[in-house]
Order: sequence, then structure tokens, then C-alpha cells
Amino acid sequence: MEMLEAPRNFRAARSVEQGMGIATAGARSKAEINMTPMIDVLLVLIIIFMVITPLTPTGLRTLVPQPPDAAEHESSRDIVVTVERDGSIRLNAERIELLTLYERLSQIYSARGDTVLFVRGDQHLEFRQIAAVMDIAKGAGLQRVALMTN
Repeated sequence: MEMLEAPRNFRAARSVEQGMGIATAGARSKAEINMTPMIDVLLVLIIIFMVITPLTPTGLRTLVPQPPDAAEHESSRDIVVTVERDGSIRLNAERIELLTLYERLSQIYSARGDTVLFVRGDQHLEFRQIAAVMDIAKGAGLQRVALMTN
């Protein structure tokens, strides 16, 4: 049996790897990513987000608190008991003795609707001096005693 030669008008078949453009182990070419389609997709996404985003920002409708009037601030109804460094006591701006504090607080808070007292003390005082004022306030019928800092 003789081997038949392929006619000269036919080419020899190439391997599938070479015909599809896939690199074989012996080839030295590197794979490259085509960036043009990625850039096109990116630009389309940017345009879509620009169209979707509203031009005028809209927020929640809120009422912003306004600063109080000067006349309203001066006539503050808060009662503040201040214990000074030397142990003296002031009821707002009035100097008062510790023994008469109970009567003054009872007199003031019997006519008022709120029962809150603010106590401010010097930072160098012992807490027992502040606690004495707080005990007198509780005895006078005050429901809440708040401590103030400088």
C-alpha cells in the first residue's frame, strides 16, 4: 500500500489551537485586554447617573429653632442655688443663710408649677456642702435637683 500524497491544491490542515488564535505553550505572545469597550460602558454609566440624579437638592422640611429673645432670656424663671468657695450661699443673686434656705425655697416653689432647682458649687468644695443644699431642697418639696457645672 502506497501512501497517497495530498494534491498540491490542498493545504495541510492546521491544528485547532492555531486556527482559533489560541496561544500554544510554545508561543511567546501575551494576552491583552481591549480597554475600549470598558471605557464605553463606564461613560454610559456616568451619563445614566447624571441624568438620574436630581439637579436641585431636596431635603426634609424641618423647623429650625430660633434663638430666644433678649427680653425672654433676662426674665429667666430658673432658680439657681450657688454655693461659694467660702461656704456662703446665693439664691440666684440674693445672698442667703443655709438656715433660711428651706423657708425661701418653700415660699418660691409653692407658687410655681415646676419643681426643678439648679445647684451650682465651686469646684474646690467638698460634696457634703452641696449635698446639704440638695437635702434641704428635697425637704422643701422639690422633685428634681440638677447640678450645674461652670
